[in-house]
Amino acid sequence: MTKAIHIIGGGMAGSEAAWQAINLGVPVVIHEMRPHVGTFAHQTGNLAEMVCSNSFRSDDDEQNAVGLLHWEMRAAGGLIMEMADRHRLPAGGALAVDREPFAQSVTDRLRSHPLVRVVENEITALPDDGPAIIATGPLTSGALAAAIAQEAGQDSLAFFDAIAPIVHADSIDMSKAWMQSRYDKGETEEERTAYLNCPMDRDTYEAFIDALLAADKTEFHEGETAKYFDGCLPIEVMAERGRETLRHGPMKPVGLTNPHQPDVKAHAVVQLRRDNKLGTLFNIVGFQTKMKYGAQTEVFRMIPGLENARFARLGGIHRNTFINSPTLLDAEMRLRSRPHIRFAGQITGVEGYVESAAMGLLAGRLAAAEVLGQTLPPVPQVTAMGALIHHITGGAEAKTFQPMNVNFGLFPPIDLKGGRRNRKARYKGYTDRAKSAWQEWLDAG
Repeated sequence: MTKAIHIIGGGMAGSEAAWQAINLGVPVVIHEMRPHVGTFAHQTGNLAEMVCSNSFRSDDDEQNAVGLLHWEMRAAGGLIMEMADRHRLPAGGALAVDREPFAQSVTDRLRSHPLVRVVENEITALPDDGPAIIATGPLTSGALAAAIAQEAGQDSLAFFDAIAPIVHADSIDMSKAWMQSRYDKGETEEERTAYLNCPMDRDTYEAFIDALLAADKTEFHEGETAKYFDGCLPIEVMAERGRETLRHGPMKPVGLTNPHQPDVKAHAVVQLRRDNKLGTLFNIVGFQTKMKYGAQTEVFRMIPGLENARFARLGGIHRNTFINSPTLLDAEMRLRSRPHIRFAGQITGVEGYVESAAMGLLAGRLAAAEVLGQTLPPVPQVTAMGALIHHITGGAEAKTFQPMNVNFGLFPPIDLKGGRRNRKARYKGYTDRAKSAWQEWLDAG
């Protein structure tokens, strides 16, 4: 019998790693500690549970690096993208997902597969033999994190992640709010009205900023330092950087017209995005927070339209653990000191659902090939997958290594023919080159 790959962690990366391995005929055992051992952010024991946003971000595979990553994962038969597409919600040009049926579908597909065994247990030490993939994500249990730190010979790196609140739709005052995607983006009316908008005038915005700055916030434990990932900053931290920061970030008013007052330009706009297919829940876009629960309800009800808001979930902050991958991992994502162990997902220092799942996809394929006695060619660095794996396994500076979303800055420069130098042409050049190289890599494997 083919030796099974033990995958520790059943999040985005672990689920995708499992799917890729079993499609190559290699059995897997998924070790998931939930629901017996919970975390701050998780609500269920389902695989691939979404705990922060419900967005996979841009789905534009010609002009956006994360959209390109979507394309590459679809081309590789990725389970995460298949289920995201199945449970897609209107979100303009983004790929937003109905989170509960999405996770349930991933769980059902894997649990029903004859080559998959799911074991609900907490792994507290590094596996002595392999093959194994550690994909425990940002909320790696304390015991396993300590084991990893001991093996690495250094303290685990960490930053802090925040989650945004979710509001019951029927508690929103639609006499003040309206539905519109920024710049009416989207091909259908549903897409063009995918976001719920709450406008603020100058006085309301200034009072809101004052309340944010004065609100009670979560304190850190002794010895912890608040190193945030810039793509997921709490709104209070943004406000502390300057009173106009939010107005030029998640609360920017551009591309929107209030039908209740079409001649009045809002000073700032709070956007909410549908969080489930029924449209009964909306999450407040970009409103990750570390405010205490009582302060959250008080401050967020200052937003016009949310004066009587009922919250299905309040925001919060949690510790996010990741390893110094450029120092610890080889080019095939193996732990240098124990090469039977691979790491995948957010614990490797990629940021975001899609990036995490993508690293799971590669780890699953690489581990399965090794079990089968095969050697896969290096992932082309000109692809989104290759740019990410190169960054975490050697392209980044180890001394300043921080979590990273996929972006065109990680790709080798492209020489455009015919003098095409504008950004749109350059990005199209990146994506065309990547798609060709990725398909060639898949065919070679």
